[in-house]
Amino acid sequence: MEELYVKPGNQERGWNDPPQFSYGLQTAQGGPKRNLLNKRVAPPQSHGSQTPPPCGMTPPTCGMNTPPRPCPITEQTNSPAVQSESEPNVDDIIAILSWALEACRQTVKKQVCDDVERRLKLFEEMWRTAKLTLPVKRRVNVLAQEMKHRNWERADEVHRALMVDHVNEVSQWMVGVKRLIAEARSLDPELLSTKEADQNQGSAAEEAGQSQGLATEEAGQNQELADSDSTATQ
Repeated sequence: MEELYVKPGNQERGWNDPPQFSYGLQTAQGGPKRNLLNKRVAPPQSHGSQTPPPCGMTPPTCGMNTPPRPCPITEQTNSPAVQSESEPNVDDIIAILSWALEACRQTVKKQVCDDVERRLKLFEEMWRTAKLTLPVKRRVNVLAQEMKHRNWERADEVHRALMVDHVNEVSQWMVGVKRLIAEARSLDPELLSTKEADQNQGSAAEEAGQSQGLATEEAGQNQELADSDSTATQ
């Protein structure tokens, strides 16, 4: 997963600054491990005494070292190196966030929705002006897909990871996304389904209009060619 990585140390503090673990890597490891100070340590043995091998076992002889067995190689298709480097489509992400926002307008205060909309526009502007890095764009795409499938817990987890690992890039608009997740998860599922159906109908109507416009334009071009041919024949 993309959120499991180790970032370099803070170059502004010093050359020996420790590395910074990503939010996903910290949660996967369950936090830092503590040293057990109450564990008993065996007393050191003298160099002259050797412990005899257990009964039924012969000591290994020199020159009989067995070669180490090779580790099995497993394919990791989900690793970041294997994943495509293509950039997500911002229009698809905006469409999902706008769908959730329009559903929230039915029950949420207008002031709250307007603030969320303003932050979403800021997010889109930063994306289109190349102010967001590729890891941030990919994670926002994952967040939008989780919202589309109503996986609110997972969407909130991706939001927290973005705030921890890329706070300088997302702090200005991620607050609006967080509020959108919180409001959308408390909505009646029927409102989300209705808005999704309306959005699909609008997209289908737009595509039909574009196809009809192209057909009309092509018919006009053919008519002009036919008129020019008849004029040349006369």
